[in-house]
Amino acid sequence: MSPALRTLAHPWREHGPALLAGVPDPHDELLALVWGPRFDRQHALGLWARLSRRQPHAAVLTLPAILSAADRFDGLDRPSQQRLRRLIVRHRALSSAA
Repeated sequence: MSPALRTLAHPWREHGPALLAGVPDPHDELLALVWGPRFDRQHALGLWARLSRRQPHAAVLTLPAILSAADRFDGLDRPSQQRLRRLIVRHRALSSAA
């Protein structure tokens, strides 16, 4: 994984479990965030709002990570954005096979 994708993935590894808890398919949620040419901040804030109702303390720590990940994703070139999408799809396939 490239350094740019690694720095983007780190906050999701740390905050993703809390942010995506209770959603039917976390991979679908991640893909929804990065499907277009820009990070879907509105969708991310919807996930964050759910988290803030369940775990207000975790939400305070998660919001800066979401916004940072959004900025990093928007700064990636198109091939790197597409690679990230492929990695999410591959992770979904590996997770469902296990």
